[in-house]
Amino acid sequence: MRVQTTAIGGVLLFSPQPFRDERGFFTRTFDAATARKADLDPSAFVQDSQSRSHLGALRGMHLRSGGGEAKLVHCSHGAIFDVVIDVRPASPTFRTWQSFRLDDEDHHVLYIPRGCAHGWQALTEPADVCYRIDAEHDPAEDVTIAWDDPDLAIPWPLAPTLISERDRTASRLTAVLNHLTT
Repeated sequence: MRVQTTAIGGVLLFSPQPFRDERGFFTRTFDAATARKADLDPSAFVQDSQSRSHLGALRGMHLRSGGGEAKLVHCSHGAIFDVVIDVRPASPTFRTWQSFRLDDEDHHVLYIPRGCAHGWQALTEPADVCYRIDAEHDPAEDVTIAWDDPDLAIPWPLAPTLISERDRTASRLTAVLNHLTT
């Protein structure tokens, strides 16, 4: 499994080498030794979750206040347009975002460190996304940034078809940052 750094410090892209034959494929989605070589503690991950979304559904932009959470994300079925926003004030890439295509062909796994917001849009019907998270969920720490914040100008590939109420009514990045630092 190859590990690549990205434009946002601490965000890593893991590229497994799937084995394909007439039956289909086999791929590794997590490897403790590779995680350790990338300076990640494999035992830190405490929860695995999965979501399924319909074509065009948009989820995000989500992060956690307090200690936050780091996560490994991959698309196990279909494809997604995945976005990470750096909201760490001390980071050289503070207030910038980067997008990735995650799909069931390349099987990339994205590591998103604490202090980064995350969201994605389903590019297929359906898209299944798996998360490995390093903190137990506490709903009181949930924070959401507007997916359509004009200051971010994220070019979502499809017109969103489904958006939760939480995501529809989220605050702009500036307001979220003011709230997180007070």
